[in-house]
Amino acid sequence: MEKIHSFLSILFAIQKKLNIFVDVHSLSVVYLKTIKRDTMEKKTLKAGFVGSGFAARFHYNALQHVFSAKVEIAGVFSVAREEAEQFATHGNMVIFDTLEELIDASDVIHVCTPPVTHEEIVVAALAKNKNVIVEKPFTGYFGDGTEGFSGENFSREEGLQKTVESIKRMLDAEKVSTGRIMYAENWVYAPPVQKEREIIEKSKAQILWMNGEQSHSGSHSLAYGEWKFSGGGSLIGKGCHPLTAVIYFKHVEGRARFGEPIRPKTVSARVHSITRLPNFDDQGYLKTHYKDVEDFAIVHIVFEDGTIADVIANELSLGGTNNWIRVNANNHRTLCNMSHNNTMETYTPDEKYFDDIYVVEKTETKQGWSQISPDEGWFLGYQHELNAFYNAAANGTPIESNSKLAADTMSTLYASYVSAEKNGAEVEISIL
Repeated sequence: MEKIHSFLSILFAIQKKLNIFVDVHSLSVVYLKTIKRDTMEKKTLKAGFVGSGFAARFHYNALQHVFSAKVEIAGVFSVAREEAEQFATHGNMVIFDTLEELIDASDVIHVCTPPVTHEEIVVAALAKNKNVIVEKPFTGYFGDGTEGFSGENFSREEGLQKTVESIKRMLDAEKVSTGRIMYAENWVYAPPVQKEREIIEKSKAQILWMNGEQSHSGSHSLAYGEWKFSGGGSLIGKGCHPLTAVIYFKHVEGRARFGEPIRPKTVSARVHSITRLPNFDDQGYLKTHYKDVEDFAIVHIVFEDGTIADVIANELSLGGTNNWIRVNANNHRTLCNMSHNNTMETYTPDEKYFDDIYVVEKTETKQGWSQISPDEGWFLGYQHELNAFYNAAANGTPIESNSKLAADTMSTLYASYVSAEKNGAEVEISIL
């Protein structure tokens, strides 16, 4: 009250000195709202990391931009102890000896481990009523556990069945928990995608056809090339991004127009292993370490309302990463371009000048003209994603990239593998 009285005294003094009218009431209301906003205590949440590799470091960096809550790092648990010790130097983290101890010490669990471990960690965190951020892919089929397992000769029907069972166990764990699943699909939170969400919601648009792509010259990770570690190749590793985005847009449309999401119904798909063809002429620019997974995939989705989407994913594209979605609706058309935009363009006659300068993901050369991404994490939605998740954890706001979206994506992906095994035959999608 002392601050308010002082503020009012200053207002009356100004009014008397300058002989002008001052709307004391309105200014007082504005002042009170400002005080409330500035003094309102943000909720403090403790973040726990499971895993200490690339994804964990990416999450840690993005956490520095969270403003919807106060974030304290509880610590890290990782089976790779030496790697965990290096990661723990960020903010003097505590290294926990068990997963259970980390979960007990945390409010939000970051699952930054290989996807084969996701289900176990997610279920354990939800059992203790903790919010859990799980990296993509959500789950999957990683073989029968035998040494001789090969991604080239197992039944895709079995892979779909096992994946759906895993999804169901995770969703069932969420139903009985006060914690929530937050699916870390950064494309959902990329600024162009969220702006298109606003357009769809406010214009009540009907989306007729979408197409999208993620492609580049291939992953550096050797584990990416083996099914038992990755759960598939280009379709799941790259196709998950545009596929989740097109499914998300139909969820948004359905909620805006009918009060519930429009779900994917059937899928037709083809996959190929181009760099493993005996006649492939390797010039050294594309990655070629794929053991039993595909390096090209194309998917055609039909939704419940009969509208469609097409997604391409591959490891065959030079010149940087292609990240885009096109939306064709009954009242507008949009291109969401997360990469290869002209926000910043620069030229150098010799790439030696740019040795210590990051240009853009997956570019083969820095010589000549480059389309630099001045803040790649921002454009791709990583920072927005974690801020939204912590806002949901602290304040109970809705989760855009939720478990239902994750379930639809994974069911569609593995139904796509069944379709590809049948040379593109249409396959029903299991909706949970």
